[in-house]
Amino acid sequence: MKMLRGMVMAGVLGLLLGGAAQAEDWQLAKDENGIKVYLSSVPGSKYKAYRGVAEIKADVQAINALQEDVPGSCAWIHACAEMKLLKHEGDDVWTYSRIDMPWPVTGRDLVLHVSTEKSADGSIVRHLKAEPGYIPEAKGEIRVPRLVGEWRMTPKGQGVTEVIYQVQTEPGGSIPSWLANSFVVDAPFNTLNALRDKAEKGL
Repeated sequence: MKMLRGMVMAGVLGLLLGGAAQAEDWQLAKDENGIKVYLSSVPGSKYKAYRGVAEIKADVQAINALQEDVPGSCAWIHACAEMKLLKHEGDDVWTYSRIDMPWPVTGRDLVLHVSTEKSADGSIVRHLKAEPGYIPEAKGEIRVPRLVGEWRMTPKGQGVTEVIYQVQTEPGGSIPSWLANSFVVDAPFNTLNALRDKAEKGL
């Protein structure tokens, strides 16, 4: 019944300042603690796309269970202030999230449509897409107008799963360059690091 809810949320954070669909020429930006973060310029956007890659010593179902815990997923998603489920329909879910931003930058919120595909080999792909008009805008927040991305979980054998988190987004409003530059690295790295920690500890 839960399906993709949590990852759905995971997507949301990463969503803030990333790029994937039209990204090309990925460049390694960080390689630390078994996690690699790649960045790419996106045609027509001033915000870089990001892709995080990590291997987690847990099977796909264990990771999936963590992702389906929508409110709980906020604990491992970078800069997450709130996550909640709006609607669940088959393999599709709609979620709402609020993202903390450092003062004096206005906080962002995001309505995300997540659709899940499961393959015979046990892999799971979650497609992420912002739907900013799904619910009325919240006072005091800037609604993220565009986001496209995916979570891809592929079993590698012996209880190991490769997790790829990739996002392209326009965060709306004005974002200082220093924050944009740090967020596209911190969001995938910190999210994958925290997800791996929980999955491997069985929490």
